[in-house]
Amino acid sequence: MKWSIQELSKFKEQGIDINETVNIKDSLMSRDHDILNVSPVQVTGHLAINKSEYILYATVNCTVTIPSTRSLEPVDVPLSFVLDEVYMTEEQFNNRTIGDDDDFIMVLEKDYIDLLPVIEDYILLNIPTQVLTEDELKSDELPSGNEWEVISEEEYNKRKSESTEQQVNPQMAKLQEWMDQNN
Repeated sequence: MKWSIQELSKFKEQGIDINETVNIKDSLMSRDHDILNVSPVQVTGHLAINKSEYILYATVNCTVTIPSTRSLEPVDVPLSFVLDEVYMTEEQFNNRTIGDDDDFIMVLEKDYIDLLPVIEDYILLNIPTQVLTEDELKSDELPSGNEWEVISEEEYNKRKSESTEQQVNPQMAKLQEWMDQNN
């Protein structure tokens, strides 16, 4: 999934249909050491080619195996997302009419478009920050150990409010005692 600009000029009329399966497991695992496995990545879409830009619209599907954020058990996480990119050569970018979408244009530094690094980046960005096994999703039980436990934010706030209610300011206690004696 790498095309030179010269090669792309041959497909100006119809563009390029993309329907490929790529294996980028080793590359992804070297970039993120938490990744345990990656299924072959299915990419389908179209690269439209015109005089002023190259427009990519593709869907990416794969399964990434990463450790549960709670128990470190392996969890298969299916990923499916859309790639929507606009590429321009430096010459095309300099000749464009300035518009609001300039932030979304990828200016090519070389004379080719290589989709593999883009796909890898998108996969890494789409991995969720919290991953749980099926059992962990069904259970409200959080891990605990010797003199430690994981609690929810709700439980933390509840305990915090209870502890502040139970703490008595010693000066106020003396004042209350004095008031009780004088009444």
